[in-house]
Amino acid sequence: MRHIAILVLAFVFLKANAQTDSLPTYGVVKNMPVFYEQLKQQLTYPQAWGNSSVRSFKKWRKEARKTLMECMQIVPPAPHSYDMTVTDREQRNGYEARKIQFNLSEWYRVPAYLLVPEGEGPFPAIVMLHDHGAHFSIGKEKMVRPFHVTPEVLADADDWAARCYDGQYTGDYFAAHGYVVLSIDALFWGERGRKEGTDYNVQQALASNFLQMGGSWAAFINMDDVRSAEFLASLPFVDKEKVGCLGFSMGANRSWMLAALTDAVKASASVCWMNTTEHLMTLSNNQNKGGSAYSMLIPNIRRYLDYPHVASIACPKPTLFFNGTKDKLFPVEGVQDAYNTMRKVWESQQASEALITKLWEEKHFFNKDMQREVLEFFNQWMMDK
Repeated sequence: MRHIAILVLAFVFLKANAQTDSLPTYGVVKNMPVFYEQLKQQLTYPQAWGNSSVRSFKKWRKEARKTLMECMQIVPPAPHSYDMTVTDREQRNGYEARKIQFNLSEWYRVPAYLLVPEGEGPFPAIVMLHDHGAHFSIGKEKMVRPFHVTPEVLADADDWAARCYDGQYTGDYFAAHGYVVLSIDALFWGERGRKEGTDYNVQQALASNFLQMGGSWAAFINMDDVRSAEFLASLPFVDKEKVGCLGFSMGANRSWMLAALTDAVKASASVCWMNTTEHLMTLSNNQNKGGSAYSMLIPNIRRYLDYPHVASIACPKPTLFFNGTKDKLFPVEGVQDAYNTMRKVWESQQASEALITKLWEEKHFFNKDMQREVLEFFNQWMMDK
């Protein structure tokens, strides 16, 4: 009996060791917790349209926007006065380019480019939202051709326009077709960069410092965009019922967020930024690397709404999304899922004609044909209505 007992104990010991040996000797793989799939399974998005118990769409929009704003707290206070000043001008073909400064918040004043078409007005207007690109030396100059700047800044801007916008400044393109255009630097770019010099790795420290003080970097960027749209709508030569927004890459994220956050924006176009958490939170996607993701990360919002659900707060506004089938940052399956989610929302409000979604045989790039179709989209909804 004693021998049998010893054998049983030995078997139990060996089995326990075998089970222990089968456990992973790590808790993180490729920047993700090993249980990331279980985390994603907890995301049921209870406040999405169709999941929420609210059946009035108007009430749902109000409550969903309130939730989004609560997740964004703390936000900068609106300015008591914009106090705009024009610091420089340049006449261009059919419009004037102006360098301006205005109060974007009670806490800070910012420089910007403002393009104003020739004529009487009031004109339709577009808030031009620049990209991320891990390129911080310029911001607004990615959208508007700079003037009276150093040769280095102009060369930088021209190079970026070639890399991402097919050699065309999107802001100037729209101004030449009759739109007032406003473009500011997001915090950390261009003239709002880091005093000591901007570096890619500083993003996480900046985001961390915001979080430690009860705010978020992304929320400040988004609220700056809201204030920009409100400022643009206040200008006497702008038709406040025809203010839109447009962006590429991070600018696209800013664009659909802006349309969701404020009704000062009447139409939006977002190029190369839409997907779902399911397809972005994987072991191989760029979104899981931190860094750049912090500029678009709203704490806790995934407990309530996924990306297409947030974008759907803009419904039934005219809204355009373009993505590329060769874009390695945004898996096509996730793009299609997001498009389908949003399409159901616009259809539910009998506004399916106001939602444009399209996949291009293109990489992460905003080419001239895409820009032309975006212009046609805005013309349809904002030029003759």
